[in-house]
Amino acid sequence: MNLIIDVGNTRIKSAVFESNRLIELLVFTEKELLDKVDFFLSKYAITNGILSSVTVLTGDLVKNLQKKLPFMVLDSTTKVPFVNKYKSKDTLGVDRIAVVSNAAEKFSKENVLIIDAGTCITYDYLNASNEYFGGAISPGIEMRYKSLNYYTSKLPLLEKKETNFMIGATTQECMHSGVVSGVVGEITFMIDEYRKENRHLTVVLTGGDTYFLAKQLKSSIFANPNFVLEGLNTILIHNKEEC
Repeated sequence: MNLIIDVGNTRIKSAVFESNRLIELLVFTEKELLDKVDFFLSKYAITNGILSSVTVLTGDLVKNLQKKLPFMVLDSTTKVPFVNKYKSKDTLGVDRIAVVSNAAEKFSKENVLIIDAGTCITYDYLNASNEYFGGAISPGIEMRYKSLNYYTSKLPLLEKKETNFMIGATTQECMHSGVVSGVVGEITFMIDEYRKENRHLTVVLTGGDTYFLAKQLKSSIFANPNFVLEGLNTILIHNKEEC
């Protein structure tokens, strides 16, 4: 069994996989990481692990994790199941490496656009020849709400809310319309632009806002909030097979 740890900007997701099947998933904070790893190790016969982090973890934390299980730490030098033609490989986010790896495994010989809607919204494109060149990055929903509050003196900090209107009748409604409709419009535009260049395009939506956005998008997409975790498991299996 494989233990997958994905450290994001706001939370940690960890999962146990048996081959390609997700067995159990937990979401927690960095302070709980070692205890949750102990929990998984006591419950399952885990033999392999992979650690992916978009933040900087303390050296002691990583060392303590390695004492419990020989984790593979994902970085730009890790072997992946796609041809990486990104120009600045050293700066490519590990979360993006993971989703492209999963797309290469699940949608072989297809043109794939992966949209990861979390703290940031990332767009990553893998062509039918299994080549990855890059995509785009923009602010996520929560970041947009926070920026409206932070960079103004009077706009409040709001929680995201589904909108069924374009014209807001109050300041809060205007903010919801601007943020949510803006994100939906951006994603719809990006999908349409990629489809102009690719007649056959598979679109995957993942990340913390997967289901919130999927209900409001009219495009045909695959909604999978665990696409990063599956991609990390794919990378781990790929590297074990390469050995």
